[in-house]
Amino acid sequence: MSLDDLYRRVIMDHYQKPRNRGTIEEGAVTVDLNNPTCGDRISVQMRIQDDKIEEAKFLGEGCSISLASASMMTEAVKGLSVDKALHLVDLFSKMMLGEDVDTEEFPLEDIEALQGVANFPARIKCATLAWKALEKGARDTSH
Repeated sequence: MSLDDLYRRVIMDHYQKPRNRGTIEEGAVTVDLNNPTCGDRISVQMRIQDDKIEEAKFLGEGCSISLASASMMTEAVKGLSVDKALHLVDLFSKMMLGEDVDTEEFPLEDIEALQGVANFPARIKCATLAWKALEKGARDTSH
């Protein structure tokens, strides 16, 4: 099996069996974003306590890349400090721009599967939508 096939399988697994899909009952920061060019819509919720992301969930509709990325992102940031989560957003953004990044820094290996998206500029917004929502929510709460 090629690396591309493996990555496709990882993306489809997160798309078909999303992790952390749902809502947080109370005390959550909610950020709703959409990508008007393709119709992806995402709502990211996180509960931040003592500068740590205790819980992260999402709801949304869109393409497999958008929803798989949201699933991976929520898995990766649970339990992290806000600063560490914002560092991951920066790292992910750089990866989407085709820059070399140390993928070992991602707490979830599956995120590597999205590296190939950088080769398809029209799909980068799909992959980064949930990450931008996380960044907005984290920055809004850290002020």
